[in-house]
Amino acid sequence: MNKEKTQQKAYLLALVAVAFWSTMSSAFKITLRYIPFDQLLMWSSLVGVIVLFTINQLSAKRIKISDLNRKAFMSSAVMGLFNPFLYYLVLFKSYELLEAQIAGTLNYTWPIALVLLSIPFLKQKISWLSLLAIFISFIGIVIISTKGNFTDLKATDPLGVSLAVGSAFLWAIYWILNMKDKREETGKIMLNLLFGFLYIFIYLLISGVKMTLPGTYAFMGIIYIGMFEMSITFVIWLRALNFSSDTAKVSHMIYLSPFLALFVISLTVGEKIHTSTVIGLGFIIAGIIIQQMMGRKRKQLKKQETNL
Repeated sequence: MNKEKTQQKAYLLALVAVAFWSTMSSAFKITLRYIPFDQLLMWSSLVGVIVLFTINQLSAKRIKISDLNRKAFMSSAVMGLFNPFLYYLVLFKSYELLEAQIAGTLNYTWPIALVLLSIPFLKQKISWLSLLAIFISFIGIVIISTKGNFTDLKATDPLGVSLAVGSAFLWAIYWILNMKDKREETGKIMLNLLFGFLYIFIYLLISGVKMTLPGTYAFMGIIYIGMFEMSITFVIWLRALNFSSDTAKVSHMIYLSPFLALFVISLTVGEKIHTSTVIGLGFIIAGIIIQQMMGRKRKQLKKQETNL
């Protein structure tokens, strides 16, 4: 396969992944009509484990019993605590409290959360342009949270907003942990999901929640979320990055997702998309793009210094 066809394949796979991710806000909101948020997490995590295990065992780099050592279990025990357990527990609850368009858009601030957490955890210095990028994204958060009504800071549920933004920080922590873990991706994520499933199962037992088998509509949502949020789409996205000659060529396509998501939400959930949501999302994306441009510039400077 020549380079041009390989790159075209990368674009196609990336578009498929973006298309699936664009449906997730709607899938969360609709499924939560039929099942509590914590039980949704338990069942969808289980589906994710089964699907990823199947994919992993059919791959050339399938996980083996010899790979399941103490270090692997400890790493996945920590990572599984943040994702899927804490991340989705907080995120799904925010979807219960907020409109899908607001919860989904606020969750998209995770790249900015990653920058903030990189300061203490990765010892990275922050420039004034990075601070400007964070401020621009923060303006977007305020616009979305208040629905453009700056005189009423309680225009939306404060707890829901806090949870949606908090989920972005939980994902950023998981991202940092994942960067330091060099294990094969599908096997690693599968093990993380398995620990997350155990955590939510124990959580439900301790909470005294009556666990019941999901009904038809809940079951359909669980299967969809478990397959296309927690497992298959992740593998598709990895393949797109691997096929691309430059990861930046496909990684920029992720910015289509939140805008497409608003269209899907309007079509399937029936929410009227607020002008403030679109404007706020624009501010958030602008802040993320500025920050990522700064990141690429720093990498280029480091590369030049290394070559000197």
